[in-house]
Amino acid sequence: MPRPTTVTISVSALRQNLKVARSYADQARLWAVVKADAYGHGLQTALDGFADADGLALVEFDRAAQLRQLGWTRPILMLEGAFDPTDMQQVAAQGLSLVVHEDRQIDWLEDLPHGASVSVHLKLNTGMNRLGFRAEEFAGASQRLQAVPGVSSVTAMTHFANADIEGGADLAMARFHELTAGSGLARSLANSAALMGVAGSSEQWVRPGIMLYGASPFSERSASSLGLRPAMRLHTRLIAVQTLQSGDAVGYGSTFVAPHAMRIGIAACGYADGYPRHAPTGTPVVVDGIRSRTVGRVSMDMLAVDLQPVPQAGPGSQVELWGEQLPIDEVASAAGTIAYELMCAVAPRVTRRIVRG
Repeated sequence: MPRPTTVTISVSALRQNLKVARSYADQARLWAVVKADAYGHGLQTALDGFADADGLALVEFDRAAQLRQLGWTRPILMLEGAFDPTDMQQVAAQGLSLVVHEDRQIDWLEDLPHGASVSVHLKLNTGMNRLGFRAEEFAGASQRLQAVPGVSSVTAMTHFANADIEGGADLAMARFHELTAGSGLARSLANSAALMGVAGSSEQWVRPGIMLYGASPFSERSASSLGLRPAMRLHTRLIAVQTLQSGDAVGYGSTFVAPHAMRIGIAACGYADGYPRHAPTGTPVVVDGIRSRTVGRVSMDMLAVDLQPVPQAGPGSQVELWGEQLPIDEVASAAGTIAYELMCAVAPRVTRRIVRG
């Protein structure tokens, strides 16, 4: 019998979240971001959930090939562009679209085989300072790209560093519009936070990511308040119960000491399953439908939970680590991280269950 630790993915939740993204996008076309194996949800599942997207966006060329093999015929955007000139063979053969953020990538496009046709997103650095051409470089890069015979279209794009903060994208938006005014280029600006919180950022293309998977891009606004449904549920069972006396400790390092007699449950999930080791005592969990908390240090295969709110719980009781009853954003906040990391960290050894209804 396999371990009871399971991650359940809801295709219907993915579909619902895509509809929510559409409702914010005005008339813009939508790239559904599926990098990192669709934020840990699986590419095939994402294909089912995002079948109505205008395109899919990711960074991994092998996964782009997999999407084509799985039957996706619409656009695929490579968000970090080509990594090497040899990538251009796959770009031409599979009809991939490319983000271009440095001069070498334009050099490689100039060497495309005759007859190739590539759609390009030209990235402008508006303050994130990771990828993209600086303001003084942007016009020259745009001119070079538009002169390449194999480039079929150029869209201007940027990525916001602070779209989740009120007013945090204002300066970047102003820079972007100043530099692209009169260019005639289509535009792509909005990630999840901008799509839901920055007026005027939809333009011609939007690129939602985290919202599609049912987590909030905002620290002060819950996913449910935004109409989003959790697409991932991590759950397991209790495999043992211990009764602690006052002064007894639990787990490595004895970081939790019982202040009085209490029952704790041992759940079959740990950091080797993707649960964050740094989650402190007090991180929320749900046992048999009732909220409780973790106690002590998370170990490789197990974690301990406080059973005082759930006196009827025992071995075999259901434990939800995040999902429908417990928002992943709450767990991430308690652990000092973000939902993105938790989703992407679920380990291959965890049993996967896909719910399509």
